[in-house]
Amino acid sequence: MALSHAGPNPLAPSWLHLPDDANALVPGLWSRTTERADGELVVGGVRASELAERFGTPLYVIDEQDARSRAVEVREAFDRAFGEIGTAAKVYYAGKAFLSVEVAKWMDAAGLDIDVCTGGELAVALAAGIDPEKLGFHGNNKSLAEIDRAVSVGLGAIVIDSLQEIDRVAEAAERHGVRQSVRLRVNSGVHAHTHAFLATAHEDQKFGIPLESAADAVAQIRSHPSLAFRGLHCHIGSQIFGADGFAESAARLLSLHKELLAGGEVPELNLGGGFGIAYTAADDPAPIAELARRIAETVAAGCAELDIPTPVVAFEPGRSIIGTAGLTLYTVGTTKDVPVVFQDDGETAVRRYVSVDGGMSDNARPALYEADYSARIAGRVSLAAPELVRVAGKHCESGDIVVNAEYLPGDVRPGDLLAVPATGAYCWPLSSNYNHIGRPPVVAVRDGEARVIVRGETIEDLLARDAGYQAPASAESASKERSNP
Repeated sequence: MALSHAGPNPLAPSWLHLPDDANALVPGLWSRTTERADGELVVGGVRASELAERFGTPLYVIDEQDARSRAVEVREAFDRAFGEIGTAAKVYYAGKAFLSVEVAKWMDAAGLDIDVCTGGELAVALAAGIDPEKLGFHGNNKSLAEIDRAVSVGLGAIVIDSLQEIDRVAEAAERHGVRQSVRLRVNSGVHAHTHAFLATAHEDQKFGIPLESAADAVAQIRSHPSLAFRGLHCHIGSQIFGADGFAESAARLLSLHKELLAGGEVPELNLGGGFGIAYTAADDPAPIAELARRIAETVAAGCAELDIPTPVVAFEPGRSIIGTAGLTLYTVGTTKDVPVVFQDDGETAVRRYVSVDGGMSDNARPALYEADYSARIAGRVSLAAPELVRVAGKHCESGDIVVNAEYLPGDVRPGDLLAVPATGAYCWPLSSNYNHIGRPPVVAVRDGEARVIVRGETIEDLLARDAGYQAPASAESASKERSNP
């Protein structure tokens, strides 16, 4: 359906193109079961209006079928690529992207191990019944209690992030009478093409140790009988679209890997995660199968050149599995047209602010990383011409922006349901109670059914944590108090 419109708004960023149809779902941004039926957005066979009516808004929605299938596809892509070069791949689901008991079970069923980075994430994985041997533990400042818990349950691998952690993990392993497998996180010096706060392998940052110090650290690890050195670990960043950074990082790590082989076994090499997804029509991430193939080819070539055995290679995808499987539903509260001067001669254009009932408390990424998102009206279609909008939240912050720039039908109005795609990763985990707003529930949809997998918070939940709050007595209890002074 081609729609008539005026021209593009001069306030729009250069990457945002004026659509012929502001109702159309841009391929690659939405979960695979998301579609329009009779004009309404449907995901997992459940209509947006039904979800909003049953669970309220804001609402995180996870397409269970999509998340499960992507997990299997990622595992199979790496299995196939590294099988072709004569070794194996190990795939950890990065729990920090989004972790709940249900999601942990989905990842386990798909054949993935799980990566955690706090005692809380470890508790969730264990509550899901995940074999501790299938867990990895990250973190630049693991507490002594977290280390002890990880060792005591028989965790598969702990990633050593500093020299102090070597002795701490060794002491815990000795105390529990076990030999704990560990990896050493190093900084390869490769800079991912991403936001500065998302790039994690450059030199001046909190994770890992410098590449040139790694050999001495490994020697220290090997000096402890209670530790088993499994291999090196590196993570070059997040939201990465191509394989070049991974290839360069692998090449640098393999030279050190060869050096370490002189002192003992080095069975694995962990190249981390950070594979990107599309948030807007301008994003073009490489397919995961292509990334796996290119990285495997680099590893094979590097090992052949160095004349060393090809190790098992581990990866830690999270966003690329759960990100596109999720969307967030909001309800529009107000709209406001704001004239904005964009020329030196005073010429103005109009930016329409569309305010919704959520915001930075349920999606902090735009405020943290200047992340861009997309949006569509979810409850209906419209023949109105596209208009440039900025979707704002309800928080008392001018930076409370959900979608910085998008074209929506010009008749977007209060009461409309709005859907923001690709919110399955890092939205619920980063959510907060800013302005005393309860975190929204998370609902899984599949085959026409919807169920809560993480309960939302009410005002009563927030007050219950306030030590100064006294809940009002019920009529029955108040009567008892009056009759029993």
